[in-house]
Amino acid sequence: MRSTSSHWTIRKTIGLAGVAALLFCGPQASVAAQQPSVPAWLSAHVGFGPGQIAWPVLSRARALYMQRVSEGKVKNPCYFAMDATKPNDPSGEKTGGRFYVICEASQSFRAISAGHGSGRDLKGAADFSNGRECARNFGNAMDSNLTTGGSYMTSEVKTTFKGYYRASGMKDAAYVRSFLQFDGEGETANARQRAIGGHAAAKVSGICMMKNPQSPYANHDGYVPFGTLVTYAGGRSDGCTSWTPADATQVMSMTKDNPTTLYIYPESADIAAVAKAVGTHASLSQAGLYWNDDCLKEISTPKFWPKTTLEPIIVKYKQDHPPPPSKPIPICATQ
Repeated sequence: MRSTSSHWTIRKTIGLAGVAALLFCGPQASVAAQQPSVPAWLSAHVGFGPGQIAWPVLSRARALYMQRVSEGKVKNPCYFAMDATKPNDPSGEKTGGRFYVICEASQSFRAISAGHGSGRDLKGAADFSNGRECARNFGNAMDSNLTTGGSYMTSEVKTTFKGYYRASGMKDAAYVRSFLQFDGEGETANARQRAIGGHAAAKVSGICMMKNPQSPYANHDGYVPFGTLVTYAGGRSDGCTSWTPADATQVMSMTKDNPTTLYIYPESADIAAVAKAVGTHASLSQAGLYWNDDCLKEISTPKFWPKTTLEPIIVKYKQDHPPPPSKPIPICATQ
């Protein structure tokens, strides 16, 4: 599923973050001419092919970064962007990645894979779930597990013990996962409340409790969680941005005590405009709109679920479907 072009034309638009007036331009060959301030080496990465970044994603991400630098809020030489309209492609063979690490001072550009929010299917109430490859549903409601496009700043890194797993041979290792908190504004302002951030796409699954009183992570009875380490770079998250463990380590090291900006495309206005154009069978290119062709074919029509609409549905569903009583985690059979 390789895209050679995307819906595109020339227009001026203002991102919801209010960062700047941004120029949507036509054929990718003319990008540099449309935006002289973008250096030639970076313009070479603009386009719709594998490993390239679409112009609205770069222009908004770059404007956000420059704004925060001018305000003295960012000193990091690098910034991030994500195109959540592209397929999630952990192998990089189809899209070459959709999360971008851009360091203009060192003329470095890297595209890596990243997961999107899974959403949820509340049977009989609302279905705002997403497939593994393409995201149709976006939103900013609590407990929605949806990705929210817009402007973010990276913040502190938190580290949490997730459990032990069998690393090699008969040796057990503790898996400690780092979480990079995002802070947002506007529609992304509740990012901290929703615990939205970035982390490695890995977890310890199939947990049982193993006796290990010498462990610093042991509970008061001397037990620790034990399971199988599972990576899911090709999967979905609870609304956070997830990377391969190796890429997550790089991102964490770049932002530890050195915050920077992240811009995630699309915002709610982009989604509404594309949905309207699709509904009227209008040409996205003539309307000056952008969405990755491959994913648009798969999802048909994108949708944004605002928290004012979705949160009451989720709250009522929880009230109508209380969780079953929690059961104790079983003791590992090999004790």
